[in-house]
Formats: sequence, structure tokens, C-alpha cells
Amino acid sequence: MPTNFTVVPVEARADGEQDEAAEITEAPGPAEGREPDCSSPAGDGHSRESSPIIDNGETERESFFEGRSMALFEEEMDSNPMVSSLLNKLANYTNLSQGVVEHEEAEESRRREVKSPGMGTFIGVYLPCLQNILGVILFLRLTWIVGVAGVLESFLIVFMCCTCTMLTAISMSAIATNGVVPAGGSYYMISRSLGPEFGGAVGLCFYLGTTFAGAMYILGTIEIFLTYISPGAAIIHAASADGEAVAMLHNMRVYGTCTLALMATVVFVGVKYVNKLALVFLACVVLSILAIYAGVIKTAFDPPDIPVCLLGNRTLSRRSFDVCAKVHTTSNGTRTTMLWGLFCNGSADATNCDDYFAQNNLTEIQGIPGVASGVLLDNLWSAYTDKGVFVEKKGTPSVPAPEESRASGLPYVLTDIMTYFTMLVGIYFPSVTGIMAGSNRSGDLRDAQKSIPTGTILAIVTTSFIYLSCIVLFGACIEGVILRDKFGEALQGNLVIGMLAWPSPWVIVIGSFFSTCGAGLQSLTGAPRLLQAIARDGIVPFLQVFGHGKANGEPTWALLLTALICEIGILIASLDSVAPILSMFFLMCYMFVNLACAVQTLLRTPNWRPRFKYYHWTLSFLGMSLCLALMFVCSWYYALCAMLIASCIYKYIEYRGAEKEWGDGIRGLSLNAARYALLRVEQGAPHTKNWRPQVLVMLNLDAEQCVKHPRLLSFTTQLKAGKGLTIVGSVLEGTYLDKHTEAQLAEENIRSLMSAEKSKGFCQLVVSSNLRDGMSHLIQSAGLGGMKHNTVLVAWPESWKEEDNPSSWRNFVDTVRDTTAAQQALLVAKNVDLFPQNQERFSDGNIDVWWIVHDGGLLMLLPFLLRQHKVWRKCRMRIFTVAQVDDNSIQMKKDLQTFLYHLRISAEVEVVEMGESDISAFTYEKTLLMEQRSQMVKQMQLSKTEREREAQLIHDRNTASHSVVAARTQAPPTPDKVQMTWTKEKLIAEKYKNKDVGISGFKDLFSLKPNQSNVRRMHTAVKLNGVVLNKSQDAQLVLLNMPGPPRNRQGDENYMEFLEVLTEGLHRVLLVRGSGREVVTIYS
Repeated sequence: MPTNFTVVPVEARADGEQDEAAEITEAPGPAEGREPDCSSPAGDGHSRESSPIIDNGETERESFFEGRSMALFEEEMDSNPMVSSLLNKLANYTNLSQGVVEHEEAEESRRREVKSPGMGTFIGVYLPCLQNILGVILFLRLTWIVGVAGVLESFLIVFMCCTCTMLTAISMSAIATNGVVPAGGSYYMISRSLGPEFGGAVGLCFYLGTTFAGAMYILGTIEIFLTYISPGAAIIHAASADGEAVAMLHNMRVYGTCTLALMATVVFVGVKYVNKLALVFLACVVLSILAIYAGVIKTAFDPPDIPVCLLGNRTLSRRSFDVCAKVHTTSNGTRTTMLWGLFCNGSADATNCDDYFAQNNLTEIQGIPGVASGVLLDNLWSAYTDKGVFVEKKGTPSVPAPEESRASGLPYVLTDIMTYFTMLVGIYFPSVTGIMAGSNRSGDLRDAQKSIPTGTILAIVTTSFIYLSCIVLFGACIEGVILRDKFGEALQGNLVIGMLAWPSPWVIVIGSFFSTCGAGLQSLTGAPRLLQAIARDGIVPFLQVFGHGKANGEPTWALLLTALICEIGILIASLDSVAPILSMFFLMCYMFVNLACAVQTLLRTPNWRPRFKYYHWTLSFLGMSLCLALMFVCSWYYALCAMLIASCIYKYIEYRGAEKEWGDGIRGLSLNAARYALLRVEQGAPHTKNWRPQVLVMLNLDAEQCVKHPRLLSFTTQLKAGKGLTIVGSVLEGTYLDKHTEAQLAEENIRSLMSAEKSKGFCQLVVSSNLRDGMSHLIQSAGLGGMKHNTVLVAWPESWKEEDNPSSWRNFVDTVRDTTAAQQALLVAKNVDLFPQNQERFSDGNIDVWWIVHDGGLLMLLPFLLRQHKVWRKCRMRIFTVAQVDDNSIQMKKDLQTFLYHLRISAEVEVVEMGESDISAFTYEKTLLMEQRSQMVKQMQLSKTEREREAQLIHDRNTASHSVVAARTQAPPTPDKVQMTWTKEKLIAEKYKNKDVGISGFKDLFSLKPNQSNVRRMHTAVKLNGVVLNKSQDAQLVLLNMPGPPRNRQGDENYMEFLEVLTEGLHRVLLVRGSGREVVTIYS
């Protein structure tokens, strides 16, 4: 079988015929000197354009000829790929597409990047989560929390926080396994599940939480350094004992700023150094945990000798003395100790000593008595105190001083802050906030759908066990006063948890120092990348500058902003004050992860198919509720501030951000809610109190599919003020197959105009064989269920008098009849191009209502609705009604004022008397001209028909003549077989006959007498127009009752003339025709 082919083109022969088959010959290569012709007709009769695929080699040729077996689908292959090529692409699929263009950009960037080998569950998820969860709070604050809250309440705090993170991890696992999770972690999951608004708001909150976490880790690093490693390194020193706390805060600010600058420089120079040190920092954490457990085991049989000095029941700080005694005996006698000098101002006389010191004895107790000592029972209960209170041992006898003097300089251990349960929750929660570390690395995992759930849940189980066991073990091993001693002052300034560890306290001190350094570096590495991901999504316009970075993709600008925000946390300088702030942001992020899972589960969207099966919407709802509760438990004002920030970001993205369609759950929730609401509305017509104009706006389009009267949409916006239903409809004449491109263009133009006019509603465009049927279809079928229009707004056909456009007024009158039959209100805007735009403001003027007949109160309601908009707000409302001869105009005015009072509508009332009068010659003449014009149009239409008939006769004559000539030239004469339909005499007679009929018809126009019914109607229109012009010529808007069309269709053109006369000379007119039902009520 040949493997190479040459396609020989078909040459046109000299006689105009072509070869019936193309010659296919075996050749070693392409034909020389001849180009293959690829434009020969294909089997379907369509010319196939030449394609480079055919000439690209053997593989391309084979795929081309193989594709011919699918010739039935060849027209679809341009837009719909074959299954084989689709599966080939999916096999190499690494990133979830965000749309065609975004996916291509992501693919290009992915090809340029050098990818490292994917990490597994242990290295990629478990260890990073372990390192982030076990951090600064464990080493610096957990013992203090156990001492203050007691073992039971501490256990409750840790259990609540761990339960919250476990439920969040379950929800996160379900979301992470519902498809491919690219780099972006929690932000990606929330934004694609709850939409760009929630995603951007929560993503920025998560970014702020991560940034403040970096500040907290840096403050923890500095606290370890200045308190436990090198206390002499302090730059700022206190002048007195009272100023030590303030001096410490200043030192934290100075050292913290320097450390932040150093860490930011390291991150800027290269993240690879941070990643290389990650294992070192993790080893420090693991060794520190093992040292704690080893020390606990050692206390069971060999408790360490760590004496604690008590004065009465008060704990003393051993930073400034060495011997816990008032005097000590030497060979030369008794001498006072350093402690005596502190309490007695350096005097040997006991009368100068502090009263409490003189009346109470000094005792020493073991600070870490061990597991078997039974101290657990003493540490079960809480010991909350105010700020500046003595740390006292329960059950120890003490003689209170009559007037306590808390003079500065006395070596007591005092509480530095006020403590209570909710405050401890806020301080502790950051210690469990590392559960997103694995999902944030989802782009680097070998199998994210398997690794994220397994690694995260195992890490939470492990750390929860460590925290809960440490609470019990700390309460069982360490004395209560030592647990409540936050900075280890009773232990000569040593770290409390370090004194428990084995083999040396320095294992914990050095390990905790490096682990907090590593956590700070990780935060400064992760936060800028999260901000960069948000910026590159384009949902927050003012953040787009932070999407740029160095040539290798490092987020330089995002790192700078992160460092500035982190500096704010460092300037706060207190670890206990920063911790609740980042707790708020993390809790909000976790709450929305649970919400995303619950929404997706309850909606049961077809795309919700997680591989992780151990989830339920009740667990997600419980996790969301627990997160919300913990936010307000930690700090209600911080919670409100965090929610306010998130709400502001949400609204900003909603109004100014880029529109993204990510198939989010909120959109699905909106669809479900809309379906439920529509079914409820379908149950019955709305009550009069709930009635509002649901408007169908009928727009006319020009040849370029642009809107002819855009101010009609402006008026709709002013009338609706953003409330109720608005359907903007239009009709294209033709068939949908021929006009679908124009229909799409027209719909885009209408939507852009709606956006410019800020008109919130729906666009519905219909392609129909004629405009009349299209408008009728819209009036009948626009809307859905109970959300259907009850009012139609159209523009007055200004060109109805033009002879070449008779369909305009016919369509208009038929539209009036259709709305009446459908029991819908009709609003006709005359001189609509003079109506105000939304940017205009009327500083003065009137809205005049001419209430001729009762239409259900729509005439009263429309001005009230218009005056809610800024354009018409300063206009006054005036209501005119017409009194006949037999009417009592004074009583009518009183009744109308009472009616308006009960309707709660403020308006001026005036009754215009319009008595009977003789029909004027002007009215008679105008009616006569109207009827003459009508008859003339009919005669012109008849003459047009006759002219068409005459042309047809001439055409028939010529056809017959040509047939006779052809017959004479091709055959012998056969006159008996030729019968001409028309002779010359007949043609001339018919022509003069038609002329006589036309002349006589036009002569009859001048002998017409007007119809008396038309005269009466014209009389009413003329007279009413004069009254309206007299009162309302300067009004900003005039609303008039619109009379109905005649029952006899022969008078449709006269009806248009009546309306024209009725509104002649008025500036802006709105003709109103009610639907036949009451739309206002006097009842509440």
C-alpha cells in the first residue's frame, strides 16, 4: 500500500468539460513544479479551502484522510473537537480553565515555567500543616492559658477551635476534590464556589489574616529573643518599674521593624532560600514537641528542682534576688537578704518594711512537682483576674495588710492584662489556623484531590491530640502560680515550658525561636502570592498593579504592600492584641469555606461530584455556625469590623469589579430562589397595595440596529427608580435564520444602552415575519410566570402621516387594541426626544394630570412614582378634572381633595368647567379635511392597485407578442392556434375606463359631507386641547387619559387624527390608558 500520495489537480479541457476523477499516483515525494489544488468541490458541494494540514507531513496526511470518515461532522469540527483530540488534551490537563482566553494564557505561562516534581501527601500537605499549626502560641501562651482558664475550660477552648478547623477541613476536602484545584488554594475554592464578590472579599480577608499572622510570628520571635535569650539586648530601658512594660513594647517595635525588613529582603532575594530552610524550621518544631513529652515523662520519677518563692500567698519575681528568705545566718550572725532590702528600702529596721512583708512568712514550693504530685486537681478551675493583680497561690495562708501599698519596685509577679474566657479564645485560635497550608500548595502536589483531604485531616488530628494532651499534662505537672506567670518571672526569667522540657530548657527556647522565624518567613512568602492571584483575576480593579512582579513572576509590589501592612501589626507590638485581629480574618475565611460546601451540597448542582465522600451539609452548616459564633466570642467589635471590611469589598467588586462567570454556587442559589419566588408569585394576582407598573418597553431600531428613541429608556428608569420589573422589547422583521446575527447585534446595543441608562431589567428581542405580529407576541408572552408585565410603554409614531409608511399607525392602533384585550395598561410618550435624561434636574415646574375618566388610579400613581426620581423630585403635582354643565364644580373639588388625602398624595386640585357650546366652523372644517384625506389615501391606494394591474396587462401583451413572433419564425403560420388575450382596442378601452374611474373618485372628495360622529369627537378633541393648552402649556409633563380606539376598524386613521389634535401644541405628553383594575387604595 503506498504511503505517499500526490494529488494531481483537475485541468479544464478546451471543450469546457472536466475529468470526472482526480489522478492519484504513487510518488516518493510531492510533485515538482505543480501545486496541489485543494479547492476542488467536496462531496457536499462546498469548496474546501486549502489547508496547511495536508502538506505538513505523513502524520498530518494520515489524520486528514482519517477524518474523512467523519465527513458528516466536518462542519462542526471547527468549533467542536473530535473526542480523540479532546481526551488527548484532558490527559495532559493540569489547570482548571477559567474561560477560553484565560485558559490559553494559563497554558502559555505553564509551558514557560519549569515545574518541579509533584509532592506527595506527607511532604506536600501533612508536614506544612503541622509546621503552621504548631507555632508561637504553643510555646509562649499555652501554659498561661491553662493556668488562667484552668484545665477544664482550656480543654473546652482547644476542643472548640479544633472542632471548627476539623469541620472546615471536611468542607475544604469536599471542595478540593470536586475537580482539579490549581494554585490559589482557599481563595480559588471560595471564589469559584461562591462567585467573584465573595471570593474577592474573603480572599482579601484571608490575605490580611496571613499578613497579620506574619506580624504575630515576628513579635513572638522578638519576645523570645528579648525575654528569654538576651534580655540585655534591649535598646530602650525603663526609668522605673512602672515603665518596664512600655519600654518592652518600644523594644518590640524597634526590633520587630528591623526583623521585618530583614525577612522581606530574604523573601525578595529568593523564595528558594525560604523553602530550603523550611525543613530546618520543621525539625525545630518536632524536636521541641518531643522534648516536652520527654520532660513530662521524666517528671513522673525525677521531678526537677525548681523552687518558687512565695510571700504569704503571693508569688515573687526572682529576677532581683537569689535567696528566698528575710535574713540568713552566717558565722558572724544574722544578716538581711537582698529581698529584705527590696521590701524595707535598704534599712535594717523592721519598722520601715512593707506591712504585708512584715506580717507574712516566706515559703518555697516546687514549680514543677511532676505528674504524680496531684497538682492537676488544683489546676482544674479558672482564675480570671483584672490587670495588675497579684499572682496568688490558692489555699496558702496569708495575712492581709490593713492598707495595702503596691509601691513600685516590689518584686511581685503581677498580671499584665485583664483575663476572661472569650479573650483567651481569641488569643488561642491563631494556633490552629494553619490548615490551609496544604491547599495553598495545591499547584505543586502530585495528586491534590487525594493529598489535600488526607494530609490536612491527619495534621489536624495530630495537632489536636498534641494540644489537648499538653493541656492535661501542663495542668498535671506545673504549679498553678507558675502557669499563670506569663513571662516566667518567678523562674528567674526562664520560659515556663522550657523548664519542663528535657534535656535542657534551651531546646525549647532555640526551637521556638527558629520555628517562629520560619513561620514569619512562610507568611511573608504566601501572603504576596495570594494578593497576586487576586490581582491577576482582575476582580478588584485598584489591585491590578500588584499582579505584576519580577521577570520570574515573584510578586514584588505585593511583597511591598504586605510588608507595610505587617508593619501595622508590629507597631501594635503586643502579641495578645494582634492575635484576635488575625483570628477574625481566618474565622471569616473558614466560615465561607463551610458556606460554599453547604450551598453546593444543598443545590445539588450536576457539577458537584466530590471524590471525598465523608461530608454532609449539616457538618458544613455546623462549622459555619461555629465560626460565626467564635468570631463574636473572641471580640464582637473586631468581628463587626471584619464583616464591615468584607462587605465593603463585596459591594465594591459588585459595582466596579470585572464581571466573571465561574459557575459559582451563589448564582445557582439565586436561580433556585428565583424559581421558588416565581412559583409563589404564580399563585395569584398581586393585591392592589402591591401593584406597581411592571413595564414592557417597546423600542424601535434603525437600519444599524441602534435604538431610535433612547430617552424612552431614560423615562423608564425615572419611572421605575430601580424597582419592579422592566422588560425592554423590540422586533426585527424577517426570519430568525436570516436575522440571528442582526438580532444578536441589536440585543447587545439594547443591553449597552440599558447599562448606560442604569436601567435594571431584561432584554427580549423577537424576530417575526412582520412588526405587527412581533409586537403582539411580545405583549402576550414577555416575562415568566408571575413576573409578567402589566404596563406597555411605547413612543408615539411621529411619521404616521407619511404616505409611504401606512403600517406605522396601523401597528400602533393594533397595539392599543392588544393591550386592552390583555388587560394591560398602556403609556404613550409623545415628543419622547424632548423628555429629560437621567442626568438632568428640574429645579421647578409642574407635572399636570388631566383626569377625564377613571382608569383605576394609574394617573394618580405615575406622577408619585416619577417624583421619587431626582429628575422630577422638585416638580409639583397638579390634578385637573373636567366638570360638565350639570356638575357641581365646588363639591367635585372637595371630593377630589378628600380622595387625594386618603391616598396620601400631595397635589394641587383644580376643576375646569367645560360647558356645552356650538361646534365651530374650525372643527367642522378640520373634520372635513380629515375625512377628505382619509378618502384620498384610499383612492391613492386603489389607483396604485389599478396601476399595478395596468402594468400586468402590458406585461401580458408583450409576452403574447413575443410568443407570436417566435411561433412565426420557427413554424409555418397556424393562426387558428394563436389566441391573443388582449387586443389594442380592449387595452385602450380598459385604460380610459380606469382613468374615468379615478377622476370620478377624486371629484367625489370635494362633495363629501363629514360624519356627525366624527364631528362630535373632533369637537371634543379641539375643545379639550384648548383647555389643556390654557392651563398646562408650560408644564414639564402633561398626563392625559387616552381614549380608546373605535370598534370599527374603518375609523383607525381618524382615531390617530383625534389623538394628534388632542395633544397638539404640548411640550411633553404621556397618554395613559388604564388596565381596567384598581391600582391605588385608600386602605393601609
